[in-house]
Amino acid sequence: MSPRTPNASSWIDRARSLGRAIERPPGPADPTGLWNALRLSSGTLELLRELTDSYGDIVHFKLLGSDYYLLNHPNDIEEAIARQAGSMARDEYIEALERTLGSGLLTSDGELWRRQRKLMAQAFTPRRIRDYGETMVAVTDRALDRGLDLHEGQVINLHAAMSRITMEVVAAVLFGAAITAEQVAIVGATMETLNEFYANSPEVLLMLPRWVPTPLNRRVNAAIERLDSVVYSIIARRRSLLGQRRAPEQLRHDLLDTLLTALDEGGAGMTDQQLRDEVTTLFLAGHETTALALAHTIYLLAKHPEIERRLVAELDEVLAGRLPTVEDAAALRYTRQVLDESMRLYPPAWTTGREVSREVEIAGYRIPRGAQLLMSQWLVHRDPRFFPDPEAFDPDRWLPERAKALPRYAYFPFGGGPRVCIGNHFALLEATLVLAVLMQRHHFELLPGQTLALTPSVTLRQKGPGLRVRVHRRGARY
Repeated sequence: MSPRTPNASSWIDRARSLGRAIERPPGPADPTGLWNALRLSSGTLELLRELTDSYGDIVHFKLLGSDYYLLNHPNDIEEAIARQAGSMARDEYIEALERTLGSGLLTSDGELWRRQRKLMAQAFTPRRIRDYGETMVAVTDRALDRGLDLHEGQVINLHAAMSRITMEVVAAVLFGAAITAEQVAIVGATMETLNEFYANSPEVLLMLPRWVPTPLNRRVNAAIERLDSVVYSIIARRRSLLGQRRAPEQLRHDLLDTLLTALDEGGAGMTDQQLRDEVTTLFLAGHETTALALAHTIYLLAKHPEIERRLVAELDEVLAGRLPTVEDAAALRYTRQVLDESMRLYPPAWTTGREVSREVEIAGYRIPRGAQLLMSQWLVHRDPRFFPDPEAFDPDRWLPERAKALPRYAYFPFGGGPRVCIGNHFALLEATLVLAVLMQRHHFELLPGQTLALTPSVTLRQKGPGLRVRVHRRGARY
């Protein structure tokens, strides 16, 4: 990726000195955006990389008639999602997500988003997150002992195994013991269907209404109905139990109880529909992203045994064979560096978008109202200007003195600005604790001949059946 050319910079400076912004940055000639749409559907990451390499830090392109601007410099990304946040709204892709997720925190906007953000914040205070941490460790321990039953020499699908663990963790944190294994399976199957739907399907690219009876639309509608039956039944049962309680100490202290009792400034809580939308969003965001982060990290550790040895040595020193606690997370510094580097190379949230709600100027260009902005973690995290030898897996990039030298938005796995992921601290704690439990007990050997192929959907997923690894009990072989 090349920085702005001197000619472009001098032209921007001249335009600014005259008090005007340049109308449009460089980009491919495709007036209708049809060719770009075809390219996007067949190779999204490849197209974004090609645009960046060809045109630089800010690129204009058409996509099915809409104006898109790809921002590739941390300063411009910060301008868009932080400094100019008041001039931004949700993007077109988020509108497509609303068709299945409803109006949760990820998909809502305006006053509804501000109200929901305040209510949801009550479930993600530092004290609440510490309480959730105990559940994360207990559920992972139980899953390894009884659920997954990993044994010496067993071959597993890495993403499927991590997905099962994180699904059980999120279910336990959200609902406590109120959700059955059958209901967890329904939620997991629904999320798989939604990921298929959002992986550049024609239904999403063309914004087809869900009532159009395509085979995929029918599958999505059926999956959402099954998910809603689970979520609404749990909400109804919990509301009934809350009505019978007389003291705060009788609360379960899971996330659903917190959301059910959260009140806004006017003393109003969430409706059942709002709760459904937030719970569905939390399942997708809280389960899928962490599962991918763990799977990608274990894949990288399997390919870099010297880094795995350093991580295991830290676990041995800090934990001395016992299960980790929330208090241990801060001491697992190298473990966190490994996770940060994994999410740099393979960010589960691979792109962030905004729609310009009123005209702004970014990098000397006038960006009109209604334009779509794209900022790709996948691209920026691999920019050699900020990460030398960007394809290398090097957790020491995240030593404090090196990390402080980075521009603010050279690394943004959880987005940024007012719409930064509300569960970012929750997700990092979960990933750290679950990875610690896994690597304490197991070494994962990547089967020969496999490479990590990726497909961008709502998240950056592994393509095809997923990676297969052989499990070895720590001490039995490694």
